[in-house]
Amino acid sequence: MIDLLFVMLPHSCALDWAGPAEAFRIANQTLERQGKPSAFRMRFIGPDLQAVSSVGARLMQLEPLPAKLAQPSWVILLGAPDEHINLSSKPVRDLTLWLRSISGQLQAPHRLITVCAGALLAAQAGLLAGAQVTTHHLELEALRKLEPQCQVLANRVFVSDSERSIYSSAGITTGIDLAVHLIADVCGEAVAARVAQVMVMPMRRGPGDPEMSAFLSSRAHLHPAVHRVQDAVSLAPREAWDAERMAELACTSTRHLNRLFDEHVGMSPLDFLRSIRVELAEKALKAGKSVAQASDMAGFRSDLQLRRAWKALVKEGLPSQTKLG
Repeated sequence: MIDLLFVMLPHSCALDWAGPAEAFRIANQTLERQGKPSAFRMRFIGPDLQAVSSVGARLMQLEPLPAKLAQPSWVILLGAPDEHINLSSKPVRDLTLWLRSISGQLQAPHRLITVCAGALLAAQAGLLAGAQVTTHHLELEALRKLEPQCQVLANRVFVSDSERSIYSSAGITTGIDLAVHLIADVCGEAVAARVAQVMVMPMRRGPGDPEMSAFLSSRAHLHPAVHRVQDAVSLAPREAWDAERMAELACTSTRHLNRLFDEHVGMSPLDFLRSIRVELAEKALKAGKSVAQASDMAGFRSDLQLRRAWKALVKEGLPSQTKLG
């Protein structure tokens, strides 16, 4: 179980914490419905036991800042409206002292996550030296001045510096994109895809953008029957799927399901299954698995079937030529 420590300050931007928190809640819900334990526990902490959010909602009974992080914990620093960013205020000074006191603990499996101007709080505490980070476009120069030794990346949805266990997002809605990315890292792409679907995210944005995972690139629609089939296939791609079984799940005929997929997904149900399996095989190959192992892990019956699917999706080279990464 990962502790998510949302650090609440006066005027913390509501969407900076509520959006990611909803994503993590839906991830837990998805896991529980699969008969698996929850992955995340949300805790709301602060230098004071209450705070007023950016929209005026009063947050009561916050937990105090812990002296020691539980294993593992993700510390999440939030932004605030520009007119309320005051790095010399007492709550920020108290937070800065706390961050410095736990700085030696902020390494894997712990993580430091910043949303929007939350990066300024991390910089003031001296946590970003040598790291690659981003923040809201209005705060980029302020971040560079606060920590000249960090590499500030502009025009990024979020930046993942996994070597230093530091993850930063540009702000407000991009905190949700970062949360979904982190959910995929911990729970797998299928759970992340389900979160994106429930939150009606028309597309999933990543650190390099623009290319999306096969699990999500064809989910920018609202047809429930098609989503139902995509969910089932994504969660169990190694099972023996055929057109008839998918149609039964969608409560329609195979011909009509083909028409629905063509209209809403741009490919047939079996082609969607193939794209999911190829992506899983590619990830296995990049992790050092053999072609035979990758084929089996992705649900292909043989190496030959993987090679044919690979070629059909116009993947470069051969599966055996996939570089580790």
